[in-house]
Amino acid sequence: QLHLKESGGTSVQAGGSLTLSCTASPYAYNGVCMGWFRQAPGQEREGVASIERDLNTKYADSMKGRATISRDMTNNTLYLRLDNLKPEDTADYYCAAGPYGGVYCDPQRASTFHYWGQGTRVTVST
Repeated sequence: QLHLKESGGTSVQAGGSLTLSCTASPYAYNGVCMGWFRQAPGQEREGVASIERDLNTKYADSMKGRATISRDMTNNTLYLRLDNLKPEDTADYYCAAGPYGGVYCDPQRASTFHYWGQGTRVTVST
């Protein structure tokens, strides 16, 4: 069973930046597709970004231009850099992994991600 663990969530002021990380255990995961999702208080989960093994990326409109997804195969880590944060970006951020690439590796397709982390909280204040 693959376990994903996010880290890096914290409280920041509006306009600030931070980078979230996600590591896999108990084995190195260099799977086809990984992604980031978020869920704000009282709202449904929404996709943020996805990245394939060939480093092809997709972004949802929610944070396009302010989020950058990347993955480091050598240290088995997925990253999400968030810039110019706004109070409405306050949410629990989750990393996820799935076996499908191409059109299925997409932050709009949460159902194609089979493994999920527990989330890390980002709070953006004015």
